[in-house]
This record gives sequence, structure tokens and C-alpha cells, in this order.
Amino acid sequence: MASFLSKSFGHKGYAAFRPTYPAELYKAVLSFHQASPDAGRTLALDLGTGHGLVPRELSPHFDSVIGTDPSAGMIAQSREISTASSAAYPNVSFHQAAAESSPFLSGRRVNLVTAAQASHWFNYPKLWPELARIMQPGGTLAFWGYKDHVLVSHPKASEIIEHFAYQKDPDLLGSYWQQPGRRIVQEKLRAVVPPAAEWYDTTRIEYEPSTQGSGSGQGTRFMSARMTLGAMEEYMRTWSSFHKWQQQFPHQKRRGDHESGDGDVIDRMMDAIREAEPGLRGEGSRNSMDWKAIEVDVEWGSALVLARKRA
Repeated sequence: MASFLSKSFGHKGYAAFRPTYPAELYKAVLSFHQASPDAGRTLALDLGTGHGLVPRELSPHFDSVIGTDPSAGMIAQSREISTASSAAYPNVSFHQAAAESSPFLSGRRVNLVTAAQASHWFNYPKLWPELARIMQPGGTLAFWGYKDHVLVSHPKASEIIEHFAYQKDPDLLGSYWQQPGRRIVQEKLRAVVPPAAEWYDTTRIEYEPSTQGSGSGQGTRFMSARMTLGAMEEYMRTWSSFHKWQQQFPHQKRRGDHESGDGDVIDRMMDAIREAEPGLRGEGSRNSMDWKAIEVDVEWGSALVLARKRA
């Protein structure tokens, strides 16, 4: 998680452009949790909380919700957004802490533990014993994540994103993902296996998108959006691989209204997408910004892992 821990990482951009999670996902988690006769609603814990999205969503359903993250920048964003929101979150708090260590919690108190787009970072030989210590018997584990987005009506654009994201050419992004974390995400968290001696009713809900149109993929779709190309561009600039690429090529500056650069790897990706997909070109020249307002439908391959804590 080195990129997110870095002081130079764009924590505000991460909060602004990362996708949110739909009500259907939270409903699936809460329905699984409530199906246990031992389920409680006293305390939920969100690991790798990022900008605190999940604790805010869970706050109406639990007496207390705690979000933890090893990044001071992410915790600052969590507190700032939660405080500035028009909604009140008096039962939500945040701690700077690694997922594998929650010394501020006494044993067997947590009813629900979640991790959203964070579980691929965890050290599981250390995490499982810590969860065994803090989880209440009958409590729920809910870890979910998503891989790269697909433009469901634009197969050529989706192929270009895959090429720029994973080719090992040093000018592209493939060499800059931290492993094995990224591979775990790409494989839809199949490496996350709750130990059977401590967990039961393990359930996996997956979705693999297609470029044959909206909803044409396989499985249960949770992650989808209609977004502008400009927003999609900014979302890709939150990728940890792009942050590491920037450190390798600090003199390659992005193009834009407020930038004087000739372009970085994301600019070149967007150029290639617009060249391959005439409907995404816009009306102006290559440097015109009108194309950024074009809207596209995107879906993310995703996985939700659920399990119950044994006594």
C-alpha cells in the first residue's frame, strides 16, 4: 500500500473520483449478517477504510462504526468528509491503524468486519488471528473489491485500457502495480480464503462484465456507472500504478486547462481510445476539451466474500 501511504498521493482525488458502492451491495452484506441468529448490531469495523465511505453507509445500522487505515492522509480525508457532510455521523470514528492490528479493541466485540477494495493489501497470516481475537461468534466478514472498469459498449476502448494498464513496457503502467495485491484484485479475491476452522458459510458473489452492452456480463452486478470521459480520466489518475509511474517520469506533465505539459501516460491512453472509437472523439482538435463531456456506461468486475465467525 506504499502509494496510498505516500504524502504525495492525491488523497482528495481518490475520494472525489473513486466509484461508490450501490445500495444493493450493502443490502447483500446486511442480509447475510442478519440471517445469523447470533448477529448483533453493536459494532462494525471497516479495515482499509480509505476516505471513510463504508463507515458512513453503515452508520444507520450499528451502534458504533470504526474505520481504520494505515494512511494518515486517508484518515484525515475520512474525518474531513464525515464532519463536513450535511448528514451527522456521531457514531462513526476513525483510527490510523493497520488492518492486522486493532489494539484499541478488546476481544470478541466486533459484529461485522468489512474491507472495500482493501483486502488485497492485507497480511493474512497476521490478520486471521487478529480477527479471531476481536470478532464476536456469529459475526460477519464481508470483503469486496473490483478490478478495472470496462466500457460496455466500446470494446476497442476497453482493450486499450487493458493494454495501457498491464503491458510491461516501462512507458506504460503494467510494471508499476504492486504485487501480489493487484493480481489478487484481478482474480476477484479468490486468494482470500477464510480459514474453515474459524469461519463457516463462506459465500462468494462475483461479476465479470462484457462489452456486449449494459448488464451483459456473468454473475451478480454491483459496480456500474454512467460517467463522462473526463471523470473516467481522473479516476484512472487515482490508480496506484499511475502514482508510481509519475515518480518514474516526473517531467511528463498532463495536458489540460491548467497544465502546460505535453501529456502523460493517461493522456496518451485517452488519445488512443478516441482514435479507435470515433464516437468518443468529440468535435474539436486533439487538445480540445469537449470530448471530456461525452458519457459512457462502465462496469467493474467485482467480488464479494462473506463468511460467519465460529464460536
